[in-house]
Amino acid sequence: MSSSPLSRLPASVWTLGVVSMLMDISSELIHSLLPLFLVTVLGASTFAVGMIEGIAEATAMITKLFSGYLSDYVRKRKPLVVIGYGLAALTKPIFPLASSISWVVFARFLDRVGKGVRDAPRDALIADITPSDLRGAAYGLRQALDTVGAVAGPLLAIGAMLWLADNFRTAFWVAVAPAFAAVAVLILGVREPEAPGSTDGSRPRIHFSDCRRLPARYWWIVAFAGVLTLARFSEAFLILRAQSVHMVTAWIPLVMVLMSVVYALTAFPAGVLADRGHGRKLLSGGLLALILADVILAGAASVGRVLGGTAVWGLHMGLTQGLLAALVAETAPADLRGTAFGVFNFVSGFALLAASALAGWLWDAFGPSFTFGASAAFAAIAWAGLLAHRDSATESGGKPGY
Repeated sequence: MSSSPLSRLPASVWTLGVVSMLMDISSELIHSLLPLFLVTVLGASTFAVGMIEGIAEATAMITKLFSGYLSDYVRKRKPLVVIGYGLAALTKPIFPLASSISWVVFARFLDRVGKGVRDAPRDALIADITPSDLRGAAYGLRQALDTVGAVAGPLLAIGAMLWLADNFRTAFWVAVAPAFAAVAVLILGVREPEAPGSTDGSRPRIHFSDCRRLPARYWWIVAFAGVLTLARFSEAFLILRAQSVHMVTAWIPLVMVLMSVVYALTAFPAGVLADRGHGRKLLSGGLLALILADVILAGAASVGRVLGGTAVWGLHMGLTQGLLAALVAETAPADLRGTAFGVFNFVSGFALLAASALAGWLWDAFGPSFTFGASAAFAAIAWAGLLAHRDSATESGGKPGY
């Protein structure tokens, strides 16, 4: 009997998952409260929240383009991962000290620069250290552990808000310790394999012009993910949706907890199924879940329905996010993986900026129902594109349907 995928994964994959979990505890504690802090304490509009979230996330995605390429160019990934996590940790004390919207924008910008610097090299590093038949499981595990942090962070936020009588600033200080712990674990616990030709100069340097070596299957995945991102704007709007049905402020982070629990429970099994050749079915199921979530949230008039829609939204994330990362790793040449992840996230970044800005404008102009209805329409377009595209774009590595 063969050993389980979990037992066969390299130790550094587990460590990177723990690092992601610790940083997500910190980040999600802040992010689960930040939209409310902006609106109720600093007086920001919903459109401003959408713009801040869109710019922040787009900054991260755009930075990934250059960090991914740089990790291919210098043939080292861990130093960039450390710099990215370190920069994100250094921004955490800014949030409780922020006295204006501009300070929040500054902190979010630097935090997302850190995310951009680390993510593409980290994802490429996972592919470098993981056997090809376990990459779906590896990305699924990292996503699952990351999402455990996304559960713990909002739970800590709820506890802090209840204990501190809705004091946002003091609650934000709780996020500082796990962020710095993540950096320490990364430095001490992750070993990077030596890249072929990295010491003797036998491998030529990578240039952006080498992107032409990325196959058509890869570019289809990039285009598909871009359209999908237009349908999945910032999760900040899930928090605002809960507020719109008069959920008690201290309990609103429960929205992110619920989404993250479902995400964490489905990410690893989805990765294992992807390794067994069920990628197309997973993508199709994920899109249907997003459409259903949008329909529920568009018509939600109670806390229960918002939570129900949020749970289905988490199912969509679990079915699709690790799989898309595995597809990028599978279709890109080994010496271009960092660049491939960078380009992938660059395209998704622009789509997220547009989606979040559009969602904020639609919310202010027409209300939350219209906003989630528009998201359902974009998701339906992406689903139709997936059904219409029947070539080998998602059938790499000799794995039908993946």
